[in-house]
Amino acid sequence: MQQLSPLDQILSNNNLDADLKEIAGKVSKNERISEAEGLLLFEKADLGFLGILANFIREWKHGDRTYFNRNFHLEPTNVCLYTCKFCSYSRLIKKREDGWEYTLEEMLDMVKAYDGQPVTEVHIVGGVLPQYNFDFYKTLFQKIKEHRPELHVKALTPVEYHYIFKKAKVSYAEGMKAMKEAGLDSMPGGGAEIFHPEIRDEIAGGKCTGEEWLQIHEEWHKLGMRSNATMLYGHIEKFEHRIHHLEELRKLQDRTGGFQTFIPLKFRNKDNEMSHIKESTVVEDLRNYAISRIYLDNFEHIKAYWPMIGRETAQLSLNFGVNDIDGTIDDTTKIYSLAGAEEQNPAMSTEDLVKLIRNVKRKPLERDTLYNIVQDYSDTVFESDNLYRGYVSLPVVNK
Repeated sequence: MQQLSPLDQILSNNNLDADLKEIAGKVSKNERISEAEGLLLFEKADLGFLGILANFIREWKHGDRTYFNRNFHLEPTNVCLYTCKFCSYSRLIKKREDGWEYTLEEMLDMVKAYDGQPVTEVHIVGGVLPQYNFDFYKTLFQKIKEHRPELHVKALTPVEYHYIFKKAKVSYAEGMKAMKEAGLDSMPGGGAEIFHPEIRDEIAGGKCTGEEWLQIHEEWHKLGMRSNATMLYGHIEKFEHRIHHLEELRKLQDRTGGFQTFIPLKFRNKDNEMSHIKESTVVEDLRNYAISRIYLDNFEHIKAYWPMIGRETAQLSLNFGVNDIDGTIDDTTKIYSLAGAEEQNPAMSTEDLVKLIRNVKRKPLERDTLYNIVQDYSDTVFESDNLYRGYVSLPVVNK
């Protein structure tokens, strides 16, 4: 007798809550769940149930394939006009001596430091300041492309673009077109936080609204370009705010198809105005990944940002809907380490990432930013051994 799959076992369980069973039936038939059903998952579903549903979708879309890329981060400044309560990264202008503000030449030198290395992407995001204006970023993108045309420039969030375009007196459509012409290749997903004004006004008042964030991405998508999306969870928001956020993303994706990856970002409480709020548990983190995978049926990829949650949780997430764990980072980002993330000096070699993925029986694929496969590491054997503690290493064999 053939053994039932985990999902079939759920569907044949007569003791399961009828509403949850109906959701499982929809997932098995690749049908969209409603906002009410998404909220029900947050309120009633346990981790095991969510993992089975999310992993079914993950494997239906991707099998065991798990993606990563070789990237580095360029953060122009951590001084900022805005005072988001959750932020441990930025420094107010009146305390700018505690921060950094790189010049154009310094940023280009940082890019040139990677000459000859097989990185495929530079990720640019930072604080908002007047000198980093429309012309500054156009020039930065142009000069990066002049120096290294093949390097993918993934840069700036709608929070930055909203300020830049408003100051330059250009529309979102005009501004995004100009950035594309200057060399911008894609947009990261940051600055989304929580879209619902009830929460957004409380934790991030003053910067672009949720609606404006979505509008800027929509204009970018209209140009035939791709972007990512995020959600900051685990602070003062409620489950209904998370579902509202996911629904707004799903609706925009229905219109444009321009999002390629969704990244849930865990709130960290070190050295910010919300330090009194207890952080979410690993169980809740995994539940949130799983529900995101189930709800966002029109998103191809769900990413776990490993420096934020740590390597072990990133491994676990690969069974809860996640099929991407970001990139090598190369110790070039301070945004999350300053907030008390699990990885205080976030850097992993390609070998580290490959072994991390393989040790949970997944297939490691290096991608570029747009998910073109650079190299399949499924059968690659490395000379070195035991590069990081706590993970089983492969035998030492010649390359």
